[in-house]
Amino acid sequence: MTSLFDQGPPPPCPSPFNMAAHVLAMADTQPDKIALSVLSLSGSERFSFARMKAAVLGTGTGLLQAGLKPGDRVLMRLGNTVEFPIAYLGAIAVGLIPVPTSSQLTSGETERMIADIAPRAILRDPAIACPDTPGIPQILPRELEAMRDLPPAKYDMGDPDRMAYIIYTSGTSGVPRAVCHAHRAIWARRMMHDGWYGLTSADRLLHAGAFNWTYTLGTGLMDPWSVGATALIPAQGVGISALPLLLKRHQATIFAAAPGVYRKMLSDHPDIHLPDLRHGLTAGEKLSETIREDWFEATGTALYEAYGMSECSTFISASPFSPARPGTLGRPQTGRRVAIVDETGPVPLGTEGTIAVHRSDPGLMLGYLNAPDETAARFQGDWFLTGDQGRMDAQSCITYAGRADDMMNAGGYRVSPLEVESALARCPGIVAVGVTDVEIKQDARIIAAFYTSASDLDEAALKAYAEQNLARYKQPKLFHRLDALPTNPNGKLSRRALRAQFKAKT
Repeated sequence: MTSLFDQGPPPPCPSPFNMAAHVLAMADTQPDKIALSVLSLSGSERFSFARMKAAVLGTGTGLLQAGLKPGDRVLMRLGNTVEFPIAYLGAIAVGLIPVPTSSQLTSGETERMIADIAPRAILRDPAIACPDTPGIPQILPRELEAMRDLPPAKYDMGDPDRMAYIIYTSGTSGVPRAVCHAHRAIWARRMMHDGWYGLTSADRLLHAGAFNWTYTLGTGLMDPWSVGATALIPAQGVGISALPLLLKRHQATIFAAAPGVYRKMLSDHPDIHLPDLRHGLTAGEKLSETIREDWFEATGTALYEAYGMSECSTFISASPFSPARPGTLGRPQTGRRVAIVDETGPVPLGTEGTIAVHRSDPGLMLGYLNAPDETAARFQGDWFLTGDQGRMDAQSCITYAGRADDMMNAGGYRVSPLEVESALARCPGIVAVGVTDVEIKQDARIIAAFYTSASDLDEAALKAYAEQNLARYKQPKLFHRLDALPTNPNGKLSRRALRAQFKAKT
């Protein structure tokens, strides 16, 4: 038997279709129910479904009145506030194409994105790094907030295959790539509701991430709203140490976070009482069995892990209805077609190969913007290649076998070592540099830069240079000088040897 999971296609996406209309459809049947609570220790700001829909469609009107037209791209340089999802959905509602970005990006990183996507406007908080853009208007938060009260726009309905939004991901080329997604991507996420979340309209889902993180936008906001559930998001400045109290006080039934958040919570609060919590969700980096077991011991609830990527969100997961077999990621979600492949196609069960998703998956990207060759390279016949390795057993459970492309995970963010190396190579004094992630203690990994130079360089100066040229989550936390960087027999940098060398010295 081959490593192929195929239980038939999901129901087709309706047409005409609009992603924002789908997300906010419950506003017409339960207008007074709370859609969103923004939580702080002193209270919360609440939005009913009706208020959220009015704010989104009013913002859509305002963006059109600002001269934007359907199909225009809009770069989002906003902070961790409710204005982010309102503007995001407002743009999609009227046919604009928002490009959400991390507020941690530097001005230089943002400038390269602007050249790539050619936005017609930038939604910009002055506190967020962004270059001057003569000829491209910048719309400020106070202007966006005023748009909420404008008359509601009409949804721009159309082909579910047309582009809805663009997100950026780091790739093996070392250059962040613009991933184009269709409106139908939100329809495909319905496979996660049972396949990962166990989500119902009665749930109160608290996501630990910031509004401007794509993990939060999808799992924390769009998916709960699409079934009429309530989303709970910590306000800007609320730390991880406050999460157990907020989870209990606001009766969260599902909690979503990156593994590092669970690790930190367990470190600060070894005994956590959450009587309303049914289970937790985790994604963004591999979950260790230690964290899973410690969380269950502390709370009595399970953690369900999901595997995915920016190009297709999550498509392999555990769930309350189908817990993962020990040591595995879980199974492909019902409605997905997933295989473990090599150059000839699906490999025999138990054989290691590349994790792949069928090109017919409705959640799969349209392609990389302005990069047809890179898009084509990710496909092998009918399969989209993730670049990650795995094995499938007879129960269709998939064991993760590592990252074929040396991608790093830093607090849930996927980071290309080539991008970091490219930035640090220009630092004065550095001759050569190799970057990888290393384990500094159990279940805790950081980005480390190993460099060669004529003499030891000042670490404070190296960190300052990284701060000026890289987003915070891309910055190495450790710099270490070597006489020479390790290479493989072909003369290429061996990051595996870097990690082994670091481990041997600690």
